Amino acid sequence: MPKVESIPTFTGTPAEALDAARERREPLLLPIAIFADDRGWSIMNQLQGVMSAAGQLNISLQYPGVVKAWHRHKKQTDFWICVRGQIKVGVHREDDRAWMAVIGEHRPALVVIPPPLWHGAATVGNESASLLYYVTHAYDAAAPDEERRAFDSPAWFPWAPQSR
Repeated sequence: MPKVESIPTFTGTPAEALDAARERREPLLLPIAIFADDRGWSIMNQLQGVMSAAGQLNISLQYPGVVKAWHRHKKQTDFWICVRGQIKVGVHREDDRAWMAVIGEHRPALVVIPPPLWHGAATVGNESASLLYYVTHAYDAAAPDEERRAFDSPAWFPWAPQSR
């Protein structure tokens, strides 16, 4: 069974992370600083330098106990920020190199996932999770840049919580 590594942390801008992730063919995690005051908190300016007219910004909600996996793209790079709850991000390559990270309200981060890596997410805990994500190529229903397979292939990926 392949070892699942932590997604490597990257220090730099999202644009620099995009170039590095594509070059290395691996996901990268950028820690996010939260601005907080007596009114609440916000995450700002996380996608500067990577957004273009060809891309698309989306948000999705994932119920507790749900695993949305696996899919990959030929052209598209994904930028994921979990803005509510927590998700376990899973990523792997065809050579069975694999990575994971838990991101969300308690660990704010931006994950950059370049093609052609397989990727997906599992909700962590008993609350729904919301994923804000930017993709570098807008969805085309007539010709989707997407290949899918079952969440349990590969069977060795640890979607379930790991007791330690």
